[in-house]
Amino acid sequence: MPAIDVTKDQVFAALREIEDPEVGTNLVDLGLIYEIDTTESGVVKIEMTTTTRFCPASAFIVEAVKTRVGTIAGVGEVVIDLVYEPPWSPEMATLFPSELQS
Repeated sequence: MPAIDVTKDQVFAALREIEDPEVGTNLVDLGLIYEIDTTESGVVKIEMTTTTRFCPASAFIVEAVKTRVGTIAGVGEVVIDLVYEPPWSPEMATLFPSELQS
């Protein structure tokens, strides 16, 4: 049985449903997703960051990403690469919550 093609748009849409618990903005609009790669075998690789290197919610966010993206038809595995280069800054967000607009 051939693998179902998973698109980057599907992954981005799924990631928009996950909010950073401390900021209240979704991961995509916050600028935390750096790269998405999908393979024909159903592996989705996501390079992402958190708002700070020692973010207390990083384990929660990574697990939420794996769980949510894993529900997309055709996804067999979700691989997260949590990186801190370049470091995140509020200017990377496309939608600024009021707490970031100071």
